[in-house]
Amino acid sequence: MPQSVDGPKSATPITQARNRALLGALPFHETQDFEDARRGFLGTWSEGSIRAADGRVVWSFEDDAFLDDDAAPETVNPSLWRQARLNRLHGLFQVTDHIFQVRNFDASNMTIVEGDSGLIVVDALISTETARAALQLYRSLRGDRPVKALILTHCHVDHYGGMGGVVTVEDVRAGRVDIIAPDQFMETVVAESVLPGPARNRRSQYQFGLLLPRGPRGAIDLGGGKTLSRGSISLIPPTRLIAEPIETHTVDGVEIVFQQAPQTEAPAEMHLFFPEQRALNLVENATHTMHNIYPIRGAEVRDANAWAYYLNEARDRFGRQVDVVFAQHQWPVWGNRRVLDYLAKQRDAYKYLHDQTLRLANHGYKADEIAERLALPASLERVWHVRGYYGDLSQNVKSVYQKYLGWYDGNPAHLNPLPSSE
Repeated sequence: MPQSVDGPKSATPITQARNRALLGALPFHETQDFEDARRGFLGTWSEGSIRAADGRVVWSFEDDAFLDDDAAPETVNPSLWRQARLNRLHGLFQVTDHIFQVRNFDASNMTIVEGDSGLIVVDALISTETARAALQLYRSLRGDRPVKALILTHCHVDHYGGMGGVVTVEDVRAGRVDIIAPDQFMETVVAESVLPGPARNRRSQYQFGLLLPRGPRGAIDLGGGKTLSRGSISLIPPTRLIAEPIETHTVDGVEIVFQQAPQTEAPAEMHLFFPEQRALNLVENATHTMHNIYPIRGAEVRDANAWAYYLNEARDRFGRQVDVVFAQHQWPVWGNRRVLDYLAKQRDAYKYLHDQTLRLANHGYKADEIAERLALPASLERVWHVRGYYGDLSQNVKSVYQKYLGWYDGNPAHLNPLPSSE
């Protein structure tokens, strides 16, 4: 953002005009997402922040007070403003019988399932402090029950980093707590977060705008959540791996069908279906935004075709039995008809960008040319949950191109260009 002596400038006239044009182009009159995001609310944190033991703020609820206004300011895209207001809602929510979520205590959600003798926690946020606070909130509203199992849905730090606030090494070693994860979990943690760790951490500062002040002329939202917490990260190796494409296990009396979904949003990832509760957790493969096929902080390019395949498999295998679909980010969708429509559109978005990118590449177009040419079809262009709040159609097109054809665009002059500074 351009800077001046007085701070960030206001939006230019052309930006203001384009923002106003969106108000008539998108269905802002629809309120279903706000109803869904508020549904099942039980209570939230009484303080304005979550702090570390030394008093340092690792998560702030107060920083988003600027989102109180319904109307977007002239510096913010109104579609993003709407998304940021939805993502701001925080606290403990009941999804369905025995399934709860703590939302917006971090970039991701913590799902808590009530078993026969204790709790099954699904994912542990980024920081031990936020994870501990999320579990404390649940217990203050639902009672003090022990954690019997922790399920780690995939290998990204916003889903395992806070596990030290949920379980202890001693309890895991003593067999009092089971840690369940997809096959190749530890290998992909090392490959994604350790080997390129310093470079990715630096680049994450830019991808997520972590150094910008929060506000209408600074950091607004991550698209899939508010921001990243800044607490202590922990990792305890899993005690049980899900290796088969479909596995069914009973965990503390709760039947769970695990569906492997590798090479989608993460190299190691899995969906969870709860037959008795008629509830399907699609983790991070179907949320309320188009996701990244390649995150600009750096990672291996993801497989958009596999992404669409596993969403379609989940819809075919479980869809008719599902009354609520939810994820480890954002809010659920209720009602079987709506669930099936939601899954179909999520699947279609990833399949479309994959297939159409390859079609145009095979006609001789380069990645940047395809990105300029391709738009979502009419059936998807006004659908809120596939809009580019976190991922982006243009960037995703380039990512699909890279996966199949690499960085070289066929122009020999680009084989050995000068470094940026030169």
